Amino acid sequence: MATKPGEVGDDTGCTILHVDMDAFFVSVELRTRPELRGKPVVVGGTGGRGVVSSASYEARAFGVRSAMPTGVARRLCPNAVFLPVSHGAYGEVSRDVMAIFADVTPMVEQLSVDEAFLDVTGAVRLLGPPASIAEQIRRRVEAEQHITCSVGVASTKFIAKLASSLCKPDGKLVVPKNSILEFLHPLPVGALWGVGQRTEEILTRAGCKTVGDVAAMPLRTLQKTVGAAAGAHLFELANGRDPRRVSVEEHDKSIGSEETFDIDVTDHRRMHKEILHLATKVGERLRSSGYSGRTVSIKVRFADFKTITRSRTLHQSTDSGHEIYATARGLYDALRLDQPRIRLIGVRVEHLGDGAGGSEQLMFGDPDHGWRDAEQAVDAAAKRFGSGAIRPATLVPRKQAPNKSEPAT
Repeated sequence: MATKPGEVGDDTGCTILHVDMDAFFVSVELRTRPELRGKPVVVGGTGGRGVVSSASYEARAFGVRSAMPTGVARRLCPNAVFLPVSHGAYGEVSRDVMAIFADVTPMVEQLSVDEAFLDVTGAVRLLGPPASIAEQIRRRVEAEQHITCSVGVASTKFIAKLASSLCKPDGKLVVPKNSILEFLHPLPVGALWGVGQRTEEILTRAGCKTVGDVAAMPLRTLQKTVGAAAGAHLFELANGRDPRRVSVEEHDKSIGSEETFDIDVTDHRRMHKEILHLATKVGERLRSSGYSGRTVSIKVRFADFKTITRSRTLHQSTDSGHEIYATARGLYDALRLDQPRIRLIGVRVEHLGDGAGGSEQLMFGDPDHGWRDAEQAVDAAAKRFGSGAIRPATLVPRKQAPNKSEPAT
């Protein structure tokens, strides 16, 4: 049967994840207003005729819900703190969260700013079983974005989405492939995708109170009750059948890496070292995936969560970590930060194309030719001896370095 939230059950074949942020807008606001944690908070509805965009779980306990008129929300929870909507902040955090998902698997279907389906079939060999991947995602989102999410792990999209809704907030729920009906049939009929208030009323009058009741109804009877198309759809879902796969929209591809620091960094030399580490990592990923790109960008997030990005488009595409580092460091130095307190640094290569494009710069006499040859040799060593077997000397811990001097990068 399905595990309880937080338990680890049989996740064999459960390669579909549904990740949903918890009270997303509120959670983003609380990052800069920690004094409001634990209190009923409502985002939106600050005007007299506004509507609620998001409510904390403390406010939801009073019956406050999204899309509810402000006046109703205030009557239900007069002590709630009402905050204005900060659209830009939500979009920025959403992009960061989706970037975390993309680091796990390219098979990401974004449903909205705060939820997505992931197919982790191709990530299992590298990152472990699906339940473990779900836990890694939860930890990264909390550590890097200071918000929480809930993850449903299942073999179909419908069951994964149901699971994530049932383990909120800040939970994980695995529904084993061989226990779908045991999990699904006791749920109320309103749990079925496509059952709104009116359809629920019709089904209830027909004697269907649970999903199991819908599954037990003959298909033709169900179609006569709610219509041919809707009846066929609900019959399949009620019997645990959902053949839809994760659908990935084509966007400009990009590959990047970020580092969130436990303690804010103020030292520029430390930042240069982190940029080198990230650029090296991005170069490795580009070469292993067969891509190269023309645009290098950096992201810098400060202690107050203010975030800035800068980018530079190269004359020709590259997959060289050395060139990525030189460009990213130049972008960072151009910021001329005075006594910064940096909590996150990111390096990304965008506008990707086939890796063969990177060979255009490898003409005889090109100064970067030796660097790329060296990086390809490192790639070959990594395949044989493991990742990290060879790395830039600057990234070797001092106690492992042959001498005290820091080699040039």
